[in-house]
Amino acid sequence: MARGKSAKSSGVTKTAFTFPDLHEDVASAVSDHFVAVWVGKRSKKTPNNARSSSLKGRFTCDNSSCSKKSWPSGQVAIDIRGYPDNGYNATVYNQRCKDCKQLGNLTLDKACYVERVSYWLKKWAGVWVEPPVIVGKGTPPHLSELCEGCKRGSCRKGLVTLVLR
Repeated sequence: MARGKSAKSSGVTKTAFTFPDLHEDVASAVSDHFVAVWVGKRSKKTPNNARSSSLKGRFTCDNSSCSKKSWPSGQVAIDIRGYPDNGYNATVYNQRCKDCKQLGNLTLDKACYVERVSYWLKKWAGVWVEPPVIVGKGTPPHLSELCEGCKRGSCRKGLVTLVLR
């Protein structure tokens, strides 16, 4: 399925990323059921399904004057959008460094991305899939003020935090 263990963001620090290079892995994960089609962000198509979820990843801080070099996250926000005829795209949101507040550089867990995206594509296509087992992440607590997904209303953890406050 997912070749290699991780996928790095483009090297440019942005608030959100897409990973079209992982489409081949997603397409392979659903190929027994249908053909998945990557829909570019500039497409005029309107999604007929959408889901906010989370992934695993690791962030690094490139600020040379910052003492925080990296941090893991089990709550990397992702928006998955489904389009007619099994089209899809996904946006993964960045996080900021706890110490210096600069945007981090994301290294995404590819297997987690492929599993999460393919799960929702199969559900939307009417394919029965085993619900994922949710296991404790063993990562630091989620800080909504540092999460770009929370700032855009796309992070499930951020939505829970807002309701509880």
